[in-house]
Order: sequence, then C-alpha cells, then structure tokens
Amino acid sequence: MIGGFGVVFAVWLLAGAAFADTLTLDGHVTQGGLVVGRTGPGTTVRLDGRAVRVSPDGLFLLAFARDAGPTAQLIAEFPDGRREARALTVARRTFAVQRIDGLPERQVSPPAADMARIQADTALIAQARAADTDAADFRSGFVWPVQGPISGVFGSQRILNGEPRATHYGTDIAVPAGTPIAAVADGRVVLSERDMFFTGKTVMIDHGHGLTSVYAHMSELTVTVGARVAKGQIIGRVGATGRVTAPHLHWGMAVFTTQIDPQLLVAPVVAAK
Repeated sequence: MIGGFGVVFAVWLLAGAAFADTLTLDGHVTQGGLVVGRTGPGTTVRLDGRAVRVSPDGLFLLAFARDAGPTAQLIAEFPDGRREARALTVARRTFAVQRIDGLPERQVSPPAADMARIQADTALIAQARAADTDAADFRSGFVWPVQGPISGVFGSQRILNGEPRATHYGTDIAVPAGTPIAAVADGRVVLSERDMFFTGKTVMIDHGHGLTSVYAHMSELTVTVGARVAKGQIIGRVGATGRVTAPHLHWGMAVFTTQIDPQLLVAPVVAAK
C-alpha cells in the first residue's frame, strides 16, 4: 500500500503548484488495486507502455488487474523535459474459491436462445465502460453503497452448481431487499437497465478517467442515464433480480476493462459488538 485514500484529496487540492515537477502515488499497488496519482499539469504518464489520462490539474489513476504480474513500469515525462521512471512492485494475493448451488440451470449454462440477449447486455456494459473523461469525480473519495455481511469477494473462483465458471469481480453484500443503495462517489450515470440476464436491474456510474462503479441485482432504480449523482446519493434499492439465490447487492469497480477490488477503496466495516 502507498498511503491511504483518506485526506489526501483535500491535501492535493491545497497543494497546487507544489506538484509541478513531482510524482506522488496513493493507494494499493496490489492485484486488484487502485492507485491515485498526482503530478504537475502537462506531465505525460505511461504504465507498462500504455498512456494514462492525466487531468488538467495533474490527477491520474493506475489500476492493477486480479492477475497482474509482479512488477509494473511507471514513466512520467515532465513539461521541462525531465523523465522519471519507477519500477512498481505489485503485491500478490491469494483468492478464494466460492461454491454456489441451487441456481437455475439456465443461468449457469445458458441455452443458445439466451445468448443474443447476453451478448447485447455485454455490449451495453462495454459501451458504458468505454467512457474516457477528465471529470475526476473520484476525487470525492469513496463510501460503501450499503453495509452488511459480505457474501462474495473480489477475485474468487466461482463454482456454480458444481461447474467451474468465471471469476467473481466484485463484492457481494447480503442485505434485505429494499435496502437503499448509495452512489459510492460523485459521478454520472452511464447505464440504467431494468432486465439484464445475469445482473437484473443494474446501474453503472462513471467517476472519470475510465473509473466506473456497477450495482447489480437491484429491485428498484431511481436514476436514469445522464443524471449527475453525488457521493452517498440513493440510486436504487437492493433486490434479487438476475442470477441470484437471495437478495444482495453486487458492487463492482473497474478502470475501463480492468476490474479492481471495491473493498480496497473503503474503510473496513467494523462488526457491531
């Protein structure tokens, strides 16, 4: 971990030109981690050879996939011609195996008749995740969308009805149907769908620089595409739509197509005594 996501946003906003020729990183350099960086305006940043968006005031994001390798190369080129290279050590994690039984067979091994619908859903999600803006709404920081028992974790290998299936990319929170769901950060709604095959009623919010949050299996949607939302604003309610065995919220985070662990963005929930 490099720092934390706490007061760093406020500190950066006050620092201004102090970052003109520096490069600071805050977050988790680990598989499934997100790092928020800050540098001076006009600096270009590349991670493993790929250009990273830098906002006009110098904010940028680095995301590390579940299966990221042990090292990553970060290069910054400053407006004065100076160049800085950093070799980042990406911490390795051990991921759980989760077995879920009792699902309808159609949702474990969809028949050909359902594939067109699944492909259409996938295209909608891909389109929403392609948004690339310099809004930097993520500077608001992050909160839990709901709080309750964690029933599914990021990166786990799913065994559904005894059959190995895709990795689980998100956090499942087991709370009663009807529980209000909050936006985890400031942003703009880029997807609001009422009947997706796997995720049921689903909302996706763009937080800038390719960072999106997704909320699945909802019973009610209270926002529409294009709406601006504030951190903590209610966007719908928990349900049991799509592929589920009981009411819960699936909360996912990604930077473009790189899925990251939502729980690394928020403070751990302390169980009541």
